Amino acid sequence: MSIRCTVESAFFIAWSCLEQSGELGPPDESANVLLDAIEAQLRTGERRQLMLANRAIDAYRAHAAERRSTGDREARVVG
Repeated sequence: MSIRCTVESAFFIAWSCLEQSGELGPPDESANVLLDAIEAQLRTGERRQLMLANRAIDAYRAHAAERRSTGDREARVVG
């Protein structure tokens, strides 16, 4: 399987999982986070679709948690 197909499949798996769980945020930002995570793994030699997808989901969830905590801090400073 080509790298392009691997990336597309891993992205689709991760996107679908996050969308079905209701965790998916703004489309552009979400896509960038997922693709960045997949690309980073490809650079280390990972090629398994499910591993790429699962780690991208974990990276997205960590990113979303960081955004929430940053937003909470900003709300406390402003409010």
